[in-house]
Amino acid sequence: MVTEGKDETLVVLTKPVSLEGDSDVYQAPNLVRRILSLFKNVRPGSDLTNFQLPPLFNIPKSHLQCYGESVYAVGEDLLHKCNSAENSQERFISVVAWSISLTRPTIFGCAPYNPILGETHHVSKGSLNVLLEQVSHHPPVSALHATDEKENIEMIWCHNPVPKFYGIKVEAEVHGRKQLKLLNHGETYAMNSPSLLIKFLPPGLDWVGNVKIHCQETSLEAELCYSTNSFLGHRGAHSIKGRIYRSSSMKTLYEVKGHWNSIVTVKDTNNGKERVIYNAKEVISGLKTPTVKDPQGVLSSESAAVWSAVSEGIQSKNWEKAREVKKAVEEKQRELVKDRNSRGQTWVPKHFNLSYTKEGGWDCSPIHTWVPPAPIVVPL
Repeated sequence: MVTEGKDETLVVLTKPVSLEGDSDVYQAPNLVRRILSLFKNVRPGSDLTNFQLPPLFNIPKSHLQCYGESVYAVGEDLLHKCNSAENSQERFISVVAWSISLTRPTIFGCAPYNPILGETHHVSKGSLNVLLEQVSHHPPVSALHATDEKENIEMIWCHNPVPKFYGIKVEAEVHGRKQLKLLNHGETYAMNSPSLLIKFLPPGLDWVGNVKIHCQETSLEAELCYSTNSFLGHRGAHSIKGRIYRSSSMKTLYEVKGHWNSIVTVKDTNNGKERVIYNAKEVISGLKTPTVKDPQGVLSSESAAVWSAVSEGIQSKNWEKAREVKKAVEEKQRELVKDRNSRGQTWVPKHFNLSYTKEGGWDCSPIHTWVPPAPIVVPL
């Protein structure tokens, strides 16, 4: 935990969740029974978007921070590999590996805080500057804009998680899309996200579903299937299987297989040669905790400031304090909504334009061309 003070503002930063797990997270006793008790009045098929967890089941950071960590908390610079690969096929393979790196371990029985409306998270690592904003609360929509002027790279994401309860499991579908732009090459890669599956009996969680990656400029596409233990036990947990192909001919160029939490390989269908494109141990192990470089520059809307007192309560296992301050944060938000409604005001995001269509769902576009350096930095 890193704590920085600025007058009355407290900033609490915690280690990114990595393959080693997070030793600071409290695991409640009789966890499965406690979790199931939360859902005793929830019908199967119910939307859990607005479901609030007690602090006992929270990790000390918000979903907004976790989204950001998947971009800036890395042990190996996969973005540079995407940019420096010698041809379009090698760049596409590197982008596939980078997309897999966005899939991060989660902790059974614990979840991040639901971000409040207008919450932000602004962090830099080297020349990469990352800015997130919670642009909608009901439904929850998070926007991300990241730029690297040195590499001439831009990322734009829009996340709309929709968790649903199905008796002995919860499945959270992540709507929205991610875009990675390699501006030096004039290439834009669009992709979706897998779903998070939480099973209570037997207890466990994994990423599941189909992910499609597409580059219109090169007509290269990838189809990846994330799966967990099947009924017959095939593939196993954390599995990825798929292919890379050219959309104009639909011919498979490479076969992809492996596990997102260990090794992923591609096999060239022309010559049968196989090679490793992703090693989770190198990318999401030994992750460093961000630090506050400029306390005066930290906004009051920063995630690590908004939830600082709650995070302190969780870290010290002072559950009464954590519950009280979390309730205070949520009550303040309800009061702000009530006040805006009474004035006939509509919330307008500060850093993004937000739109919605029935066909495409929610979409976000950044207001500014480049993300400025952040007051919070990740040590290199």
